[in-house]
Amino acid sequence: MVDINKLENDARTHALKAVDLDSKGKSEDAVFFYVEAAQALISVREELISDQQQQQSKTTSSSSSSSIDLNEIVRLIHNYIKRAEEIKASLKSKPTPSLHLKNTSEKGVERARYLLTQALDQDEQKQYEAAFKLYEEAITLCLNEKKTTSNTKLKEQLEKIAYQALERAEELKHTELNTSSHIRLPSPPRDEIIQKEEQQPLDIDQTNINIIDKRAKLSSHELDVLRRGSKINGRDYVPFFSIDLRERFAYQTPFIDSHGPLKLAPKQQTHFLRWARPDEIMSEPKMIMALSYFSIKQDLISDCSFVASLAVSVQYEKKFNKRLITSIIYPQNKQGEPVYNPCGKYMVRLHLNGVWRKVIIDDTLPIDHSNRLLCSSTTNKNEIWVSLLEKAYMKVMGGYDFPGSNSTVDLHALTGWIPELVSIHHADSAFDKDKEFDRMFERFHAGHVLITVATPNITKEEEERSGLVSSHAYALLDMRKIGVHKLIMLKNPWSHLEWKGNFSDFDTRNWTPELIKALNYDPKLQVDVDNGVFWIDYNSLCHHFENFYLNWSPSLFSYTSCIHNSWPSRQGPVKDLYNLGDNPQYVLRVSPKTRSSIWILLTRHITERQDFAVNRIFITLFVYKNGGNKVYYPNDIKPLQDGVKTNSAHYLVKLITDDNDSNGQTLYTLVVSQYEKNVDIYYSLRVYSTCQFTLTPVPDYYNPRYQQEITGEWKGKTAGGCQNNVSTYKNNPLYQLVLNNREANNYIKIELRAPKQFQVGFEVICTETNVSNAPGEFHKTESGSYRSGFCVLTLDNMPGGTYTIRPATFDSNRESAFFLHIASSHPCTLTKLQ
Repeated sequence: MVDINKLENDARTHALKAVDLDSKGKSEDAVFFYVEAAQALISVREELISDQQQQQSKTTSSSSSSSIDLNEIVRLIHNYIKRAEEIKASLKSKPTPSLHLKNTSEKGVERARYLLTQALDQDEQKQYEAAFKLYEEAITLCLNEKKTTSNTKLKEQLEKIAYQALERAEELKHTELNTSSHIRLPSPPRDEIIQKEEQQPLDIDQTNINIIDKRAKLSSHELDVLRRGSKINGRDYVPFFSIDLRERFAYQTPFIDSHGPLKLAPKQQTHFLRWARPDEIMSEPKMIMALSYFSIKQDLISDCSFVASLAVSVQYEKKFNKRLITSIIYPQNKQGEPVYNPCGKYMVRLHLNGVWRKVIIDDTLPIDHSNRLLCSSTTNKNEIWVSLLEKAYMKVMGGYDFPGSNSTVDLHALTGWIPELVSIHHADSAFDKDKEFDRMFERFHAGHVLITVATPNITKEEEERSGLVSSHAYALLDMRKIGVHKLIMLKNPWSHLEWKGNFSDFDTRNWTPELIKALNYDPKLQVDVDNGVFWIDYNSLCHHFENFYLNWSPSLFSYTSCIHNSWPSRQGPVKDLYNLGDNPQYVLRVSPKTRSSIWILLTRHITERQDFAVNRIFITLFVYKNGGNKVYYPNDIKPLQDGVKTNSAHYLVKLITDDNDSNGQTLYTLVVSQYEKNVDIYYSLRVYSTCQFTLTPVPDYYNPRYQQEITGEWKGKTAGGCQNNVSTYKNNPLYQLVLNNREANNYIKIELRAPKQFQVGFEVICTETNVSNAPGEFHKTESGSYRSGFCVLTLDNMPGGTYTIRPATFDSNRESAFFLHIASSHPCTLTKLQ
């Protein structure tokens, strides 16, 4: 639900700030806040109009209200934007004012004050030993800085900080700490995954999402899989545990990342001068001055999808007053807001390879000879949150020379929201234009989905004609239905260069007075200002763009569960065209009481930047409604959805239970698949559901110790063919399987493998049983239809006894070697009879 009062308060706060800065001659900052005030009021007006339109179609009279009249809102919007443009015009004719930067002593005072603040926080949390250590360091820093400065005012500040720290440290010595024993210092930063199963990593961010995790405790093998996924581009990014909320951020000297500076992109290298901290190029560095999608701008790095992801996340956070993107940056104050750290250390929490992980960075940023940042930032020159988030993500991706990604991957990393790719023109996808718009429109305005769009590869001529950028991501900021018109507001992450077609700023034909009024659109102002934000009609978007990238809130679902696993390349054939038996398989048991939605997300863990640049690993997920039984033959049962193999990190399957499922429990089999398996893969399989469910591996009844394999051949007389060849069938090789026990719960799997040009099968005959009336008792059974190169038969609850197995080719006189493999739950012997 959009909080109009919050938007109105934001507008009032920004406007007051703008007027104050304007009166003090701080022109650039004033421009920023005038624009933010106008944007907040535009959002208020849009929500009020939208609410009024909805109320007109209903009998209820309840609606949102604002303390400001609609006409007054329009007047204020125009006044704020007009004043911002006037200031910008005047700044162009004035020399750039000199920048006041803090000197070394002032920075020392700032670090000392931050050390004291962190000590007090630890003290309040009863972490007395950590607090004592920080008090000591604050005192030491104050004494050292006092020796190096002659400024009386700074000396007084240092003395005050030192006195406050000393007073509390002495008090702790005599009360909370045992002075007769050695003070235990805080542990060094954690750079390895916690080994104990009792301590579990953060998987679902429960502070933002109300969802029940059906399986919060991970096994030791799953922790091993997550540990393997921690090594990304040669550096460790360990899973985020609750202990990491106590990460230390305060130091006597500015923090330096031990991993060193990031590799620069080629365009950055051309302009690069040095790495600089914010307080070396900004007068008053702030983490966030005013959270705004409007001010975000991409620079010299090819990460348009990431910057577009930031923009839509900010739009959501402001519109729905819920922390999303700002909740992943540390340190934070007591209100959970990220704050500037004068000591230069930051931690960013990213969802990578199946779990939230911690990324540590320092605050050094690349600049050119004019002290201009060579990375993404905001139009407010004192604001650093965009630059820090980008640096953390680029660090994980191997450097600023990022090969590129897409927004579903980026937004999943930033938010943990469920990624879905909707192709507009792909031959394998049935894109229903009207249905997709209605689905996105409803969910977008409910705050359930974040959306970006991307263009295909287009020519320079088409770029010039359309105003669009080739292979470029755009943030979707708004969707409107006005009469017959469906309009979309997009933002180019470059913060300039806009669409030139229908409903562009230069379009005088389609912008009717009714539309201009409904959207609070000012054609003259938009023509004068190129900020990368523009309207485009839905038909034009579908024609010129290639994909919608959707990320859905997990809060749409009531239940979730996840399994982390590995798939060794040696397990099964390279291609699974004939045999799925060696593929990882899972049983999904759902218990819907009404029609329910079930989404299944397969995430392959990516650890090398090459996977983004030239990804040759293709994965998919098949879902079968077959009672939860193991699937061996790909085409015997048609999957509910054809699994299209993708080289993206994520693959999503969406199911809806039918009315027949509401009567009890329904079992599905999930089969992981990949194209030409040549490397080990590690993956996470997560299920989201509106009804209760369980997710478990398909039962494996066979003991690895009781597996046997015999190599045989059909040759000459023994190439007898199938039972159609009555006179020669009996000449085929014959094997004896003995289960020397008196149990009635033997499980056997028999596999026959041969070159795929041979159609093969086998029969099994029971010659003697040790148990009567066993559930799986039989006299004769077969592997079924003859198949190319592979067939399998599973026998459950068999009685102990003696059995014969006769493998055959369909046609006689077909000579070839073959492999007969037996897997058993109990000890057995396999011997050749003929």
